[in-house]
Amino acid sequence: MIRPVSRLLAAVVAALLLTPVAPAHAADTPHTRTPVSGNLSTYRISGVYVAGISSGAYLAGQLQVAYSRRIRGAALFAAGPYYCAQNNVAQALYGCGDNIYPTYLSSLQAYTRTWAGYGWVDPVSGLSGEPVYVFHGGSDGTVKRSVSDDLVRYQQHFGASVQYDSGSSAGHGWVTPYGTVGCTATAAPYLNDCGTDPQRTFLRKLFGSVQSPNTGPLGGTLVRFSQNGFAVNGWANGLSMDANGFAYVPSSCASGASCRLLVALHGCLQGHSRVGTVFVDRANLNQYADTNAMIVLYPQAITAASNPNGCWDWWGYLGATNYPIKGGAQVETVMNMVRRLGG
Repeated sequence: MIRPVSRLLAAVVAALLLTPVAPAHAADTPHTRTPVSGNLSTYRISGVYVAGISSGAYLAGQLQVAYSRRIRGAALFAAGPYYCAQNNVAQALYGCGDNIYPTYLSSLQAYTRTWAGYGWVDPVSGLSGEPVYVFHGGSDGTVKRSVSDDLVRYQQHFGASVQYDSGSSAGHGWVTPYGTVGCTATAAPYLNDCGTDPQRTFLRKLFGSVQSPNTGPLGGTLVRFSQNGFAVNGWANGLSMDANGFAYVPSSCASGASCRLLVALHGCLQGHSRVGTVFVDRANLNQYADTNAMIVLYPQAITAASNPNGCWDWWGYLGATNYPIKGGAQVETVMNMVRRLGG
């Protein structure tokens, strides 16, 4: 089924992250790798996990619920519960970013159970016991605290083991030791330095234990690959996705070691077409990948007429109502990448 979306309201939702740039912030400089053009290969993947910020966290939640038998855990920064927007751009704006509207949490839980019965998403039993990390910053006015509270309630309702990190003063952004804006800022490129390391915290939650990151030169390869071959329509741009995505592959994984796979989803205005490899370089994931046998997949979104700030489709801007379930265009495109990698 197809339902039209108001372009004006869609533009407003897509602009949730659009705010003035904060004053210059002295950030630590991570070691990086220059992208090398190539193809995604298949590796020995022991488990698949998802992480994301804002629209990326909403898509990560869609992946987690739709494929809970395959995805073993999630780290969700600045987002609300699954299917929060209910294919309604006004609800996305006023109920899933702001809290003028309720999230209708009980309805979201009911939809999930019904869709699991239809086979549109995996059985909800797949969420039981699953490790989930939720982050909300105290200075985040883009996604209100009550919205993230309902994300926690949604996950707990289905038995997930949730760690809720809500004590930070962070603004709306991905908090990382390599952040380029101050902790309380909500400003491009939405990488906030709060003097903390949430990546260590959420990887420990997802994996059970975590080794210290590689703070020296990276030992893996950053692969730039075509997303077209994974796009359900054969043309990534037609799905508001970039022609290219990225994957960081540690040398141990390339040599045949058993490795985990983490899908890391940027937020609005954080894709390569907007900020280059800033999110890829500064998310503080490649550093942990090197020492924790973890491949990191970085799918990329771009702008479109109905998506002017390069967000992921969590409110139905592509026009199809199946966006949050199996068969959804971006969900399946990302899962095609996961399957190719061996997940």
